[in-house]
Amino acid sequence: MTAAALKQLALDAGFDLAGIAPASDRREWPHYMAWVSKGMAGRMGYLTDHRAEKRRSVTELLPSAQSVLVVGQLYNAPLPYSTSLDDSAKAWISRYAWGYDYHDVMRVKLERVAARIEGESKICIDTAPVLERALARDAGLGWIGKNACLINQHKGSWFFLGELITPLALEADAPPPDRCGSCTRCIDACPTQAIIPTGVEKPAYEVDARLCIAYLNIELKGEVSEQLRPLMGQNVFGCDICQDVCPWNRRAAETHDDPWQPRLHAPPLEQLALLTEAEFRALYQGSPIARAKYQGFLRNVAIAMGNARRPEFRAPLERLAGSPDEVIASHARWALELIR
Repeated sequence: MTAAALKQLALDAGFDLAGIAPASDRREWPHYMAWVSKGMAGRMGYLTDHRAEKRRSVTELLPSAQSVLVVGQLYNAPLPYSTSLDDSAKAWISRYAWGYDYHDVMRVKLERVAARIEGESKICIDTAPVLERALARDAGLGWIGKNACLINQHKGSWFFLGELITPLALEADAPPPDRCGSCTRCIDACPTQAIIPTGVEKPAYEVDARLCIAYLNIELKGEVSEQLRPLMGQNVFGCDICQDVCPWNRRAAETHDDPWQPRLHAPPLEQLALLTEAEFRALYQGSPIARAKYQGFLRNVAIAMGNARRPEFRAPLERLAGSPDEVIASHARWALELIR
């Protein structure tokens, strides 16, 4: 099996990008540990517990590893960006969560590739303790932007990443140059100013998850700080702003593949506020949105309604304020104060 043949297998399986990275220590690991030590992972314990050490090298997961096939799956459905949404009655759901859960779709494809190679291999899709973007950069798929997203010069940054760790000794691809230059559009556009300088040359910027809107409305459980709620806008699940304003996404590639097409694009906030828990589970079954869980989702909806300050939201917010769940109720009460 050659590197070219393995990459072609990945492309034939339906991936949009494919490259080979060596199974060596990642140079980002010391910075990652420093980021963890500064508390920037927030309450994401899976990033800071014993699994943090495992991110040094993929050989922690597969001792026989010599090479890593890194793949990119484009999810940019052909609909407007969040920066074009001008209707405060609607919610914004991050582009990556419009369709089906990428973990399931990509795993099937990588299993198809793994079945064609000899020896034990290991599939990783987001949940395994590896430094995915560093691997993708080392596999030649793109560079890591100031917003911490992987950016491909020709296709933009709307990609899911996955890895197949293999015992194969393959020729690695070369990392591309960093082409962000002096651009600071993602930094300037971030409502919470979550992209901050590191004080060192590489990487020059890092994302403080505790300020990132996607962390606040997906990963953070319980109360959201009142100081940050007004900055979350209409984002009820995730946030796309730093990618929406990136110049490399002006002509980003688009996909028409069924798994990434939206079930609900910018749904009405009032409709979301009326969902029962059973309806929420049914509506978002097989979707990344299920990760927020019912409590977190309605909490986010209440925040978005408060930020919209629309009088017609008073009735649904009063209903949420009467919820037996105190997290939902307290955020709804906060929102009602903004409307009155």
